[in-house]
Amino acid sequence: METNPNLGPDAEIIALQALGWVLQDQDRAQRLLALTGLDPRELRSGLEDPAMLASLLGFLTNHEPDLIACAEAIDISPAKLAAAANHLNSPGDFHD
Repeated sequence: METNPNLGPDAEIIALQALGWVLQDQDRAQRLLALTGLDPRELRSGLEDPAMLASLLGFLTNHEPDLIACAEAIDISPAKLAAAANHLNSPGDFHD
């Protein structure tokens, strides 16, 4: 696992790209909503909320097949996708 990828503000961009990938599949989107407890309105209103974006990435990191497929689709490593989740969970602890 990458421990110090060059994420900076890119963690939010990675999360939004991942969200786009999740929403391309209706079953996966429904699973996201069911597992996170979010509804579509909350999802839309939380697009700038690091905690909501971290939850989205957590959804992916907790299901390795989706993590790998998403990483391939948005052209980053699965480790960097997971690191973005960690960064969004504790942005104050990230050191570039």
